[in-house]
Amino acid sequence: MAYSELIKSFDRIREYMRQFYVYGFRTRGEYNMKSARSYDNERRRVQSWLGGYMRFRQEAGGREVYLSVDSRSAAHNPLHQAFRAKSFTDGDITLHFILLDLLDGTALSIREIMDGIERHLAHFEEAQMPDESTVRKKLKEYEKLGLIAGGKRGRELVYRRAESCVPLDNWKDAAAFFAEADPLGVIGASVLDRMEDPPAYIRHKHHYILSVLDSEILCSLLMAIGENRIAEICLRSRRSPSSSFAHTVFPCRIYAGTESGRQYLLSYDYERKRPVFYRVDSILSVKAGEIEAQAESYRSLCDRAGRNLWGVSFGHDRTLDHIEMTLRVEENEYFILARLNREKRCGVTERIDEHTVRFAADVHDAAEMLPWLRTFTGRIVSLSCTDPLVAGKFYTDLDALAQMYGGDADVP
Repeated sequence: MAYSELIKSFDRIREYMRQFYVYGFRTRGEYNMKSARSYDNERRRVQSWLGGYMRFRQEAGGREVYLSVDSRSAAHNPLHQAFRAKSFTDGDITLHFILLDLLDGTALSIREIMDGIERHLAHFEEAQMPDESTVRKKLKEYEKLGLIAGGKRGRELVYRRAESCVPLDNWKDAAAFFAEADPLGVIGASVLDRMEDPPAYIRHKHHYILSVLDSEILCSLLMAIGENRIAEICLRSRRSPSSSFAHTVFPCRIYAGTESGRQYLLSYDYERKRPVFYRVDSILSVKAGEIEAQAESYRSLCDRAGRNLWGVSFGHDRTLDHIEMTLRVEENEYFILARLNREKRCGVTERIDEHTVRFAADVHDAAEMLPWLRTFTGRIVSLSCTDPLVAGKFYTDLDALAQMYGGDADVP
């Protein structure tokens, strides 16, 4: 296979870029999903887009390849470049420019469009005239994309170029922020491509750039959610990455982690007959099906289940864990109270006295709360949970930390 910078399908390059960026640090011999020649072609393709971010290091097993992006110096997500490399045929690109030229400022019928294409191609000796069916399909595709607009002239259907009166320069800052902060930021990146001088002064402390690789999957899920459609999702197997399996679900909501940037789909699984979370980056494809007649019922079920979520785990036995934490807040530490109220999610806070606050919550899986609970170490007076493993884990880790530093673990 000859090397080409362009790609026909994003699925394959999505997998390769994930291997480079997420898993990374792999030698040529360790990457066994495809042949060595395919690996070399895909590596060169990624390097042509992301050459400034490619890094290599020599190890005993060979040279490892990975991507390194410093958010302090990268104003724009470099992974957006993969969406600018879609391949096309000679006929596609020829028809694209002829149609946009013909429909510039005038509305034409399919007959007039075919005549105009023939006039354009008459200037070329070996040009191949597309058939009317191909042109109709292309017009329908462009109308769906918003590039052209359809209308009626009497009984005749006519097409013209869609007009845009949006002053893009007035939206520079908004588009730049949207491109990096929104789960579908690739749309903002496409808008920035049309600007002569896109802003490069916005920086993000926590820049989760990897979600851009899931943009097509996320868009399909959001469309299914908006249209109340059943969806068949194909998932990568955790035990065997080379194999996959399908689930029929009713997609309800998308959750995005503020700590990792990872995205999850909350859906009603028809086979399991309950709400289930799926990682979006594990979904290989989405096929929208029929409109669900009981959409509101399933969405209400997922919403009720989500009221007691701390993260994205429903626990092992599907019961609620009750957890309570008592904190001592010193004078002038109002910021602790503000943070507690800001981050309590489904929990509640109660002021016991001037220096004591109690936090309580009923959650599906209290173990998810441990990283957050540890951030209050030094102020925790007591911690209890109906799941003894959670409180036990907290105090065991605290004892181990105290022993490591030679301190006293009597007071959390």
